[in-house]
Amino acid sequence: MRIATWNVNSARTRADRMADFLLRHEVDVLAVQETKCSDDKFPYSRFEEIGYEVAHVGYHQWNGVAILSRVGLEDVSTHFEHQPGFDKDPSAEQQREARAVGATCGGVRVWSLYVPNGREIADRHYDYKLRWLWTLRNQVSEHLAAHPAEKLLLMGDFNIAPRDEDVWDMGFFEGRTHVTEPERAAFQGLEEAGLTEVTRQFTEDTRYTYWDYTSGRFGKNEGMRIDFQLASTALAETATAGFVDVEERSGKGASDHAPVVVDYSLGPDFDSVR
Repeated sequence: MRIATWNVNSARTRADRMADFLLRHEVDVLAVQETKCSDDKFPYSRFEEIGYEVAHVGYHQWNGVAILSRVGLEDVSTHFEHQPGFDKDPSAEQQREARAVGATCGGVRVWSLYVPNGREIADRHYDYKLRWLWTLRNQVSEHLAAHPAEKLLLMGDFNIAPRDEDVWDMGFFEGRTHVTEPERAAFQGLEEAGLTEVTRQFTEDTRYTYWDYTSGRFGKNEGMRIDFQLASTALAETATAGFVDVEERSGKGASDHAPVVVDYSLGPDFDSVR
């Protein structure tokens, strides 16, 4: 099974690019983030016509997540249990955002996640980000304790660079989000809950997955590694290869993120589904 994750920075703008990517790399499942549209505006037909089922969660023109699968799409969840919400006004109702969608695809329980950005360390959004991650961590820990043999995969834009080498210049990020110890601890918490980050082992030569549009960052390779696939033990041990599609980031009209692709060898049961 070939599984990819990609923050596309507008699904409607890049629907054709997404379809070309799926066909070019023969992707079985694609987790998408930052679709930037409501459910009724998502370009379902563009993917259905090439053989993919679609699950999308989007409430308006911000955030938005989706799963595209050509190996089945069952038991769709539009959020994880106890998923926190947010409103910039602390006295207002904290509304759940379109940041998580789950489905079972070819025997693998897949989640597409768009972790809150955090904005600035002193911003309420930073606290929301940490609360969101630790709530997710607790749900994963409880779930894998009850289902240790499940093939579970959490992937997406985590908005965290877990190590110093995951950013082009730590000095530039001093006093900024994405590299703080509480964020990194929250990411590590997911690994301690029973998940393995499977992409790094295949992508050390092309480690970055995001390059800001500003200041010519891509041309200077001033990037960040913030997009990941985190797999349960039963799935992680089947990972055989992976890559970051940097070429996709280099084209005209590209997203500021590159797709991250991993191959999993799931045996004859999956081959029969495919």
